[in-house]
Amino acid sequence: MARQALEMADIVRAHGAAFAASRSGRVSGAESRVLHAVTVCRTAALGAHIDACDECGHEVITYNSCRNRHCPKCQASAAFAWLADRQSELLPVEYFHVVFTVPREVAAIAMQNTRVVYNALFRSSWETLREIAADPKHLGAQIGTLSILHTWGQTLEHHPHIHCVVPGGGISPDGKRWVPCKPGFFLPVRVLSRLFRRKLLEALGRSFDAGDLRFYGSLAHLEDPSNFWAYLRPLRGKDWMVYAKPPFGSPDCVLKYLARYTHRVAISNHRLLRMQDDKVTFAWKDYAHASRRKTMTLSAVEFIRRFLLHVLPRGFVRIRHQGFLANRTRREKVALCRELLAAEDRAPPVVLSPTAPPEHPPPVCPECKKGRLVLVRRLSPRELAYALPVTIHDTS
Repeated sequence: MARQALEMADIVRAHGAAFAASRSGRVSGAESRVLHAVTVCRTAALGAHIDACDECGHEVITYNSCRNRHCPKCQASAAFAWLADRQSELLPVEYFHVVFTVPREVAAIAMQNTRVVYNALFRSSWETLREIAADPKHLGAQIGTLSILHTWGQTLEHHPHIHCVVPGGGISPDGKRWVPCKPGFFLPVRVLSRLFRRKLLEALGRSFDAGDLRFYGSLAHLEDPSNFWAYLRPLRGKDWMVYAKPPFGSPDCVLKYLARYTHRVAISNHRLLRMQDDKVTFAWKDYAHASRRKTMTLSAVEFIRRFLLHVLPRGFVRIRHQGFLANRTRREKVALCRELLAAEDRAPPVVLSPTAPPEHPPPVCPECKKGRLVLVRRLSPRELAYALPVTIHDTS
């Protein structure tokens, strides 16, 4: 794959020092690690590996990836490996996509308390789905979800929200039958929205009482309990945005969707259009106007600042499995779901080959155009400096 004309690494190399100066050198350790990883990704600084063509023997060097989860270059291979593990878990049912978002007032608290509020987002959205689905008035079943945290909007502003991919049905309370949802309809979004609002506000209140929230700058006045509760009070009367997209088609469609969403970063290199002087121009979709494609130009310093808004706390898990898809019991529960569905004469799910799906074949030899490149040797940065001059294979 040809290298993008402009990459995030180019912007950081050119304007990273100016960004640090704008902060008077106060760049956090997490931010510094991300900026460094982005700049050295797929360069000689990280070493390389030699691939050889299985047909003609031609050798090429491929620089190693940084594997940082915020790096625009590294997520395709990570998503591929993760998806290979998900294929065996697909069920022959409709899948639904439910999105939980928060008002800007809550997003402001989240920006200063990322770990606490993001965990509360996951917990509140899951508890909402679980409780409404368990209610006999709606579904009356134990469900499973795969939840993914995104913290950005199209213009890189801070916009935390949870994407949930949910099989359309669940296990009956006695564990003896599969309870399907109505075709094309999972759960009522208005009911979900109101319960989610209550649960997240209660979670924020508990965190405040426990002393787990910190406030700075324009929010410093929320350290006072009377100000904090006054800040939250109007949110109880607002409608919070929870929406469900149309159901997916086949299990194959679910996998393709997950490939786009699970390992997405704040901005991909293909959206970067140009860097001129101290300005960066990128493409974005205006979802408020029929997803119209537009462009935005920001100062490079502001662009880097927005990019770093989405650096997650170290060790934070942004993809989570709950209910019958929870890690501890997933294998047994999915097997039970298959048995219950088989009792209803459901067709088996489409399972793609985990070894060579058509979207990610091994690289083709640039010399003979027939063979595939196979790993034969790894090179450290020091070894790379003394390697014989061979072709550099850019996989950007």
